[in-house]
Amino acid sequence: MTRVVVPVRYPLTKHSEATLSEAVRISEEREAELTILHVDLYQENRGVTRAELKRAIEEKFGRLDRTRYVIRRGFLVEETILEEAAAEEADIVVIGSKQASRWRRMLRRFLDDPDIETYLRQKLDCTVITVRPNQKSEA
Repeated sequence: MTRVVVPVRYPLTKHSEATLSEAVRISEEREAELTILHVDLYQENRGVTRAELKRAIEEKFGRLDRTRYVIRRGFLVEETILEEAAAEEADIVVIGSKQASRWRRMLRRFLDDPDIETYLRQKLDCTVITVRPNQKSEA
């Protein structure tokens, strides 16, 4: 079965809602399992719970079938997302354009010309879809 991973902020932002909306559409279209991931940074330690995340998402999107709600703690959002996507053996990772920009900045420290979609495909062997707030998606 196809697996879709989508990282979101909590509380949900407009960008996270747009990204999640596209991930939900893709998972329904492909009858895929969906993992909604929030990274609670150690340095911020907001203590977000799975129940809080699920409640907030269901208020906006209703009950979602075949969906896991996951909270991971980490120092770097990008690294934690990569680890979760790898652990889930994700076929598709849906990220917001802001997340892609952060990954590009992080990769610039290590590479001359970072291309986040190519990097993620190499590391995860999956499709990466970047969602812009006012547009559906780009593959």
